[in-house]
Amino acid sequence: MIHSYKRQILATLAATAVLASCVTKKYQQPVVNTDKLYRDTTISDTTSMASMPVSQLFSDTVLVNLIQEGLRENLDLKTAVQRINEAQATFNQSKAAYLPSLEGSGTVTRAKTSAASLNFPPEFANSFNLKTTTYQAALSTSWEADIWGKLSSSKRAALASLLQSDAAKRAVQTQLIADIANAYYNLLALDEQLAITQQTLTIRVKDVETVKALKEGAVVNGAAVVQSEANRYAAEVTIPDLKQSIREAENALSILLARAPGTIKRTTLSEQKPVADLKTGIPSQLLKNRPDVQEAEFAFRSAFENTNLARTYFYPQLTITGQAGLSTLQLKNFLIIPYFTTLLAALPSPFLTKVKTGRV
Repeated sequence: MIHSYKRQILATLAATAVLASCVTKKYQQPVVNTDKLYRDTTISDTTSMASMPVSQLFSDTVLVNLIQEGLRENLDLKTAVQRINEAQATFNQSKAAYLPSLEGSGTVTRAKTSAASLNFPPEFANSFNLKTTTYQAALSTSWEADIWGKLSSSKRAALASLLQSDAAKRAVQTQLIADIANAYYNLLALDEQLAITQQTLTIRVKDVETVKALKEGAVVNGAAVVQSEANRYAAEVTIPDLKQSIREAENALSILLARAPGTIKRTTLSEQKPVADLKTGIPSQLLKNRPDVQEAEFAFRSAFENTNLARTYFYPQLTITGQAGLSTLQLKNFLIIPYFTTLLAALPSPFLTKVKTGRV
């Protein structure tokens, strides 16, 4: 009879294990075809510029300092870091779900009994203590067995969300570096354009003077003077627009650096030394190194694990709970020693004598 019960228990456990394996599914990374990602190019060199530090990618030390400042102060990047901290806390919470929970509570209740409800004469009712104070303390604990993979699926989903947040932060960081560099080079280009325009204006002012002198010498007519003056005005009216564009570019770069709008320290366009040999690497590295692609994959993995988590809610869960409490009219009774004292006092005197002498 006992063997039959054991067989039933083992069969039940085996059936539960098989069913639990069918409830949740194991995640598998999607297979991506990386052939011909680079158009009309065949590359076998695994060297990639993705591993190059910023100090090597940009030779301008002023630009490198601006990028480092942006990485420290940019508000979007700080927001992305806080999202990582939030996801980390959620992941820690999912790991703590494996442990039993413990809750405690304590209450103090003061009550006064009505003298009229005792049906005692008034002269006797005043001799009784009608006020009572009750002290209560309670502890409760519960533990949920991860039979269907509910807790493990929740943990894996939280981990995928954490990795997604980290990839999103790296995507923001990459975009920030690109935006700072683009704004910086745009600013240098505007400076160079302004310098060339100012030189052009100087030349055209002299050209107007020359054409006027030629007109006085009857070499050219008035139309040539008007044309030279028009060229001068065309260059002259461009300068305020360029200066305004420079101010706007400086303000845009200041926003990326989390600065108040102001002048940006910079070098000149002629001092720039571009990297001559940039390696793109093989196509699979392109997908592996792009944080936005990683973010999308981790988002898919989180959704996959959340689907597993949703399946577990269709099945019953096993939760073991325990509760204990104490209620007393005196606060000192919460201590252990008074209980033993009261217990020993209630024992018969012969037995108490044996306890004291150690002959029990």
